[in-house]
Amino acid sequence: MHILLIEDDKALAESLARALGVKGYVVNAVERGQHGLHALKTDAPDIIILDLGLPDMDGFTVLKRMREVNKELPVLLLTARDSMDAKVTGLDGGADDYLTKPFDMAELFARLRVLERRLSTTKTSAITIGPVALDTAQASVTFNGQALELSRREFMLLRVLMENAGKVLTRASLESRLYSWGEEVASNTVEVHVHHLRKKLGSDFIHTVRGVGYKVALP
Repeated sequence: MHILLIEDDKALAESLARALGVKGYVVNAVERGQHGLHALKTDAPDIIILDLGLPDMDGFTVLKRMREVNKELPVLLLTARDSMDAKVTGLDGGADDYLTKPFDMAELFARLRVLERRLSTTKTSAITIGPVALDTAQASVTFNGQALELSRREFMLLRVLMENAGKVLTRASLESRLYSWGEEVASNTVEVHVHHLRKKLGSDFIHTVRGVGYKVALP
C-alpha cells in the first residue's frame, strides 16, 4: 500500500514514515502542498495523509485541487485545528477522515485500515488470474489452491502486476510501488523479486517485455 504523506513537520513526518514502514506501507513524504499535487499527478498513491497547516498553501486548497484530479482517492486529514468547523469543512471538501493532533499511532493505523477496506469496495480484494489467486484483504496468495509464502515485497509486486493485468509496467514504476523515496534500491532489485516469484508461480505467469518492463497477461 503506497501512501503519500504531505506534512511540513519533519520530525513528525519521519516518525510517521518509520512507523508506517514497519506496518508494511510504502511512504513518500513531501513538505509542501505544491509538491504533493505534483506527486499525485506523476506517481498516484493508494492513500493520502494531508496536513492542513502547510507553509505554501492551505490544506483545504490542496484538497480541492486533489479532488479535481482524482475524486476517489482516499484522503486522511491531519489537523491541529480541533474546531468542528474545520472538521466539517474538510469532510465537505472531499476528505474521507481526519485526525486531530496530537494523535495515537494505533488510532492512525485503525483509520488507515478503514480506508483500505473502502478501497476494497472499488478494487475487489480477491483477484484470480489463471492458477493464481491473490486476496488483498487477507494478504494471501494461492497457486493451484495451495497457499504460498511470499515476502512482503514479493506480495506487493505481485499485487501491483495483477491489479494492472494486461498492462506493461516499467521497472521504475514498480520500484516506486515497492520502495519509499530515499531508500537505497539496487539496480536489479525488481528482477530479483520477479525471479523469486517465477520460482513459486512458474516461469510463464509474469512476462518480460524486453526493454520496457513486466506484465501479467489478462485471463
